[in-house]
Amino acid sequence: MEKRVLDNLSTAILLFDREFNLRYINMSAEMLFGISARKILGTPAGELISCSGNVVHENLERSLKTGQPFTEREHQLFVHEGNEITVDCTVIPIRSGQYVNEFLVEIQQVDRQLRISREEQLLARNQASRALVRGLAHEIKNPLGGLRGAAQLLERELPNASLAEYTQIIIEEADRLQNLVDRMLGPNKIPVMQPVNIHQVLERVCNLVQAETGPALAINKDYDPSIPELKADTDQLIQAFLNILRNGVRAAGPSGIIEINTRVLRQFTIGNIRHRLVVAVEFSDNGPGIPLDLQERVFFPLVSGSDGMGLGLSISQTLINRHHGLIEFTSKPGHTVFRVLLPLEQVDG
Repeated sequence: MEKRVLDNLSTAILLFDREFNLRYINMSAEMLFGISARKILGTPAGELISCSGNVVHENLERSLKTGQPFTEREHQLFVHEGNEITVDCTVIPIRSGQYVNEFLVEIQQVDRQLRISREEQLLARNQASRALVRGLAHEIKNPLGGLRGAAQLLERELPNASLAEYTQIIIEEADRLQNLVDRMLGPNKIPVMQPVNIHQVLERVCNLVQAETGPALAINKDYDPSIPELKADTDQLIQAFLNILRNGVRAAGPSGIIEINTRVLRQFTIGNIRHRLVVAVEFSDNGPGIPLDLQERVFFPLVSGSDGMGLGLSISQTLINRHHGLIEFTSKPGHTVFRVLLPLEQVDG
């Protein structure tokens, strides 16, 4: 009865003896570690549970000495095939009389909850920044128009034509600021949704970038040919992908490595909305990575970065949001990945 209950739990349950060798593992734990119970029973805890810092043995020793349970939150755990996941881990010492003879370890994967929370924050921040930019643009455009008009009127009244050089500077700078504000706002065209082959869009983007950089640039591609067409605005997808790929090329440099892969994700959540099918497009480069002090602000307008004024990623995020999708990224020195998530089914609104 107890084994049947444990085997039906969604969390991973492991039981270790006093010497920290594995005595029992439930089905969820078998799936988590990618190995059957009969092959790993008797395995020392330190060999089975691979964490950053190798703290497993130390934590079990602490529980043995104190006899108290404890929980570690958002711990990084390495599982089969070198995958790294985030887990909450609870160690419960089990007493037999006065002594602790066994340890029950509960491991709950929290990547999905953390990712959903992070995506909700990212969407909220992007909406807030777009509202701020729209309000700021409105406040800037009105005086700019008056400034430009006044300079034109002044130019007509100048007694000396050579002085028009100065009024032209005012007019040109006003126009430059107007263009910058328009770029901050991004495209205002409503998406025209039509069936689109995601790989044709990516090939178009790759051809554009390679035309800019020359034949020396190598882009490795790993496409999933089973991905069906999705409804999207081709031009807006091209612009969004182009901004991301150009950033990767600048970061990696002429001798860098750029990789693009596509996959279908099933029953996948974007923000707080669960989708039956989602296409994931990943752009990775082996550049120096995004500095930590910029990572929280990389999608904000006018954040200095590899694309100068920092508008490219902000515009890309806005365009993908219009398709009910999201751009997320991970970055460390030598490996940066931008992942575009797009629902394959039509979303109302």
